[in-house]
Amino acid sequence: MSPILWLIVILVLALLALAVLRTRSMARQAERLVPQVGQIQTVRGGSVHYIETGARDAPPVVLIHGLSGQLQHFTYAIADLLADEFRVIAVDRPGCGYSRRDSDDLATPTEQARMIGEALDALGIERPVLVGHSLGGAVALTMALERPEKTGALALLCPATQDQTEVPEVFRGLQIKSPWLRRLIGNTIAVPLAAATKDKVLAIVFAPEPCPEDFMIRGGAVLGMRPQAFVAASADVVGMQSDAARVSARYAAELTVPGGILYGAADAILSPAAHGHTMQAHGLDYETLEARGHMIPITAPADCADFIRRMAARAR
Repeated sequence: MSPILWLIVILVLALLALAVLRTRSMARQAERLVPQVGQIQTVRGGSVHYIETGARDAPPVVLIHGLSGQLQHFTYAIADLLADEFRVIAVDRPGCGYSRRDSDDLATPTEQARMIGEALDALGIERPVLVGHSLGGAVALTMALERPEKTGALALLCPATQDQTEVPEVFRGLQIKSPWLRRLIGNTIAVPLAAATKDKVLAIVFAPEPCPEDFMIRGGAVLGMRPQAFVAASADVVGMQSDAARVSARYAAELTVPGGILYGAADAILSPAAHGHTMQAHGLDYETLEARGHMIPITAPADCADFIRRMAARAR
């Protein structure tokens, strides 16, 4: 190898080493800013981090966040609004926040539904209202299909319900099928790039509404500045694509749990018509909030809490 090529190799390795060190520093800072707040329930293939509030003898509500999120999307406001009436359990989906999954194969909605279901069984949570936002809606729907006798009702917020060939543009960088490549990118360049582009990305995700200034801490978004968050989100995107067609094909014959869907009418991430309106054919109510976007758990918590109460009243 020529001296010039050797120099290029050394420079590349040096830059990667610097990126690894920078990533580790940012991850430690993120965990100092938003530390673990709840308990850990071990399940097959990993563990589920959760927080619980409200009365233990009240009807249970389980809150499941979306892609690149964590339970703080619900503790931001909705959990407190429900705590006087319900036993409220907010979870980090397996692989997200402070939950864990042992392999990327467990990122499909079917496997995440199983893992969260096992955690609920271990905690003695019976027939909860499942509240799922975005990708969390796909997980909640899968739980309703797999565990209809253990699910009281569905209250889905801007859920992903259908198979779709194209990933929303803002998330296309996560569409990486190779587990080792996910980890290489996640441990080197993904976190610094996420920090550099976070304002632009959050503006797209929240559009047409503004992202609150306290979302990075109060909403837990700073936990996305960790390599495991990038790996989990990438695996979630691929897992959703591999599972969505099979799961959605089951709605017509197997979806028997009552409930409904609430969408921001101006959602720029998922189509309300494709993912919300179509579910009326399968027995779910469909409602919209005018001038609201995809992040209604943060931007319209009172409307979401009212919707959850009304769906809980329909629980079998």
